[in-house]
Amino acid sequence: MNTVPGRRARVLAATTATAGLLLVAGCSSGDGGGSKTAGGVPLAKAGQLTTCTHLPYPPFQSEIDGKVQGFDVSLVDLVAKKLGVPQQIRDTPFENFKTGAFLNSGDCDLAAAGMTITDERKKNVDFSVPYFDATQAVLVGRGSGITSFAGLKGKKVGAQAQTTGEDYAREKGLDPVSFESSDAVLNGLRTGQVKAVVIDYPVVQGWLKNKADAAAFKVVDNLDTGEQYGFTVRKGNTKLLAAIDKAITDAKADGTYKKLYERWIGPYDDGAATVSSSPSAAS
Repeated sequence: MNTVPGRRARVLAATTATAGLLLVAGCSSGDGGGSKTAGGVPLAKAGQLTTCTHLPYPPFQSEIDGKVQGFDVSLVDLVAKKLGVPQQIRDTPFENFKTGAFLNSGDCDLAAAGMTITDERKKNVDFSVPYFDATQAVLVGRGSGITSFAGLKGKKVGAQAQTTGEDYAREKGLDPVSFESSDAVLNGLRTGQVKAVVIDYPVVQGWLKNKADAAAFKVVDNLDTGEQYGFTVRKGNTKLLAAIDKAITDAKADGTYKKLYERWIGPYDDGAATVSSSPSAAS
């Protein structure tokens, strides 16, 4: 998820997220001692690691049984555990992730939102090592007659606003209809507002676990855009960044990452999630 600043397309559905909503993630016990530091890392709020995200974006973060859960949440829980504090989730508008606004204001320690690493974003925030290699999928209704991305020309195509899926579609000459959330994207396809959608493949995988959706829709193309996801911190927050990088690296080394990947994403390919020494920009 990510896009070029300044591009705001027509929005068909309003998000249910509010900037002030605080939600407790899976790692929610303990008081952290009430200190505004943990493990030598300064914290935005005493006794907790505060994460900004944008809901819903399954399988990375969504509310399940009254608790925010997902792949991103589970990985950040590992960081919180190492620091000895619980993770708290703050649901915020997605556009704030490009500017780092909530990080700079001290409302959040880090941002985790299935977020693509790009050179444009690195001007405003610091990224962790990559933790996920992403591709874009083209999802259409069965019987649509569309068989590939090339078949989208002249069709009404949907994408989530402010994302790389939307940006990719535009770069390829399409004029995507923008929806405020991933749920709204799928609803747009269901209701015939659009004939196809371009969105991160893991999100589509999650949708198709629903039998009704699998019966109604199919993936006709998988686009390797070279994207990698990273978590972000306020520029210069080197101590927290180091803690995040270590948690990701350790999880990959001890098998924890593989278990979480298989729980939230699907079958794990050892060659598809290599952690490099520094984050690289998406191509």
